[in-house]
Amino acid sequence: MGHVPLVQTAVTPRCFYLIAGEPSGDRLGAALMQGLRQLDSGCAFHGVGGPLMMARGLHSQFPMQELSVMGITEVLPRYFALKRRIAECAAAVQALKPDAMITIDSPDFCLRVARLVKAAGQIRTIHYVAPSVWAWRPGRAAKMAEVIDHVLALLPFEPPYMEAAGMGCTFVGHPVVAERQASAAEALAFRAAHGIGGEKLVLALPGSRRGEVARLAGRFGATLALVAAAEPGLRVVLPTLDSIRAQVAAAISDWPGNPVLLSSPDLATKAAAFAAADVALAASGTVSLELAASRTPMVIGYDMAWLSRQIVARMMRVDTVTLVNLVSETRAVPEFLGAACQPGPMAAALEELMVASPAREAQLQAMSVTMDRLGFGGEAPGLRAAQAVMGAI
Repeated sequence: MGHVPLVQTAVTPRCFYLIAGEPSGDRLGAALMQGLRQLDSGCAFHGVGGPLMMARGLHSQFPMQELSVMGITEVLPRYFALKRRIAECAAAVQALKPDAMITIDSPDFCLRVARLVKAAGQIRTIHYVAPSVWAWRPGRAAKMAEVIDHVLALLPFEPPYMEAAGMGCTFVGHPVVAERQASAAEALAFRAAHGIGGEKLVLALPGSRRGEVARLAGRFGATLALVAAAEPGLRVVLPTLDSIRAQVAAAISDWPGNPVLLSSPDLATKAAAFAAADVALAASGTVSLELAASRTPMVIGYDMAWLSRQIVARMMRVDTVTLVNLVSETRAVPEFLGAACQPGPMAAALEELMVASPAREAQLQAMSVTMDRLGFGGEAPGLRAAQAVMGAI
């Protein structure tokens, strides 16, 4: 009896179309692409992304910067150009027929593309980063479910909200847990490099957008002046972006603490600054998780335009906006929002956290719980996201 020849079946490589519209989405997309390549080395990537995704092999249809616009005043002049790009992306997806289209954050653009794609066929759609329906506008989930099949969630409490709206959802972990943290030696070296010895050091983070800096810098400066009066020798470090450096430099010209302005620091310098600080005064946002990862106690202060404040206050469904508080299910991080964003109370909260105190200990414990719940010590979020994508298709 002769040997039966072995028949090898060719496996068609997976093909994905991805869209990211912001630098944060570019980082998420690059980590996801790395994870997908770990699972299937022959994966092909098309779509729209930034330099990190392109370095992983994405053929970007047009520059990602075209999508990095926010607010009515920025979007309106670009309306027709953005509408054309939406149609172009949808047409490219329909022509490519990928195993899945993966949209990353930027819902205003991405979900419009998904709607056109779904109207034209049955291509699988996956959205990375769940909308914060737990905080406000819960109706967004139901609207999203009309065009999205599966959601990759960064926060552990988000899947039930997505599933209730009719979508599949997988918690894949937050990218902050995979970021490298500075060592104690690096923190000391940072202090030495900037002439900071044993003085108390405050990390000031008044936001990354011009409007945030305009609203918060004055109040943050006044807060630090009160702290400096009680803490002689206080020093201040402020990381910022090249794009707003001039505005920030002007806004902090009268701040106490001989501020060190770090313009678009590399990741190692930023991590060392976070680790070197005794405490942080920060705007609300993802930065609270970065501070938790570096175990830097924080006070959160935030305000917005009066009309926006009134609208958001009526729509909020939670009593805190700080992610560390939400994930740890505590209220260990003091926050001063809207009319409460005032120098006196913020200074008192900072002073309490700058020394050994029950408040500081409670916050450090909440940070540990937060990092554990976000996936610290487990598989990289990019790989977990890739596994969820493969499972969803």
